Amino acid sequence: MIRTLMASAALVAMAMPMTASAQQIDLSTPAGAIAANRKIQCSTVDGEPVVYHWSGRVYARAPGVPDRHIFNVEGMNVRQCGTVTDPVRGTGYRLVSRELMLYLDPRTNEVLRTWTNPETDQQVEVVHVANDPVNSRPTYERTADGSPFRFSGRVNQGWVFLPFEAPLFYVNPLGGDYQEYVGNQYHAMEIFDFSVREDDLLDSSRPRADASIAWVRISPWLPWMRMGGRPGGLVFNAVGQTMANGIDGLPQVLRDEIAANYPDYVAPPPLDDARPNETSWTYFRKVFDAERAAAQ
Repeated sequence: MIRTLMASAALVAMAMPMTASAQQIDLSTPAGAIAANRKIQCSTVDGEPVVYHWSGRVYARAPGVPDRHIFNVEGMNVRQCGTVTDPVRGTGYRLVSRELMLYLDPRTNEVLRTWTNPETDQQVEVVHVANDPVNSRPTYERTADGSPFRFSGRVNQGWVFLPFEAPLFYVNPLGGDYQEYVGNQYHAMEIFDFSVREDDLLDSSRPRADASIAWVRISPWLPWMRMGGRPGGLVFNAVGQTMANGIDGLPQVLRDEIAANYPDYVAPPPLDDARPNETSWTYFRKVFDAERAAAQ
């Protein structure tokens, strides 16, 4: 543990300019880029929990008809980072997290347990997002091809903007064994736009930044909606931020659900968590398979 803490402190120290008076993270260096990313994503202190919260809407989009506002959402992610080192790629960090997102009635903002699909007039059980874990690969001072890690954000008028797009195209966990031949791969896009005050991000004495996030997701219908092969999909749009007082700062609806149904979500997974990542589709499969087994 002492060695890990020393490595974390060394990473932040290397990110500072040589002049003691400045005490600022230098975004032009790999170490500075790592430190800035880490401040936005979590904390430069190993094992310090950070909570993100977001709130937004979900729209159904189908050919030939207007988009329809079908859900509100309230979500959270509890995370922590740890310092990692590699003899070739240098010092970096790894993030581990859990995330929860609730689907709410768009008029009352009550947590939905069942939902009547307006397209099929069928009542279905709502499966909320409960992904545990959602962990990242390590980020190092050198990328996999050996080039220096660079900060991809933009500094403008006292603000730092960090965009990140995640095109998703992979084997559908519900799609069968022949997707390479007949299609049905999982195909979606997630867009994350972070913003933070420049002075906050570059201040090396602050281990974490007060970051805001805008999140957009374009995805297929959720499996629990039972839409079958109907054309169309979903558009998610939400905004949020890190919570200064952690779990206690979350909206009451999230705190109530965590206390009643998701007690593990008060803390992130351990830093050495080696489990495969959970997605909303793999989680649905677990829920559905468990219910089917119980009914037999």
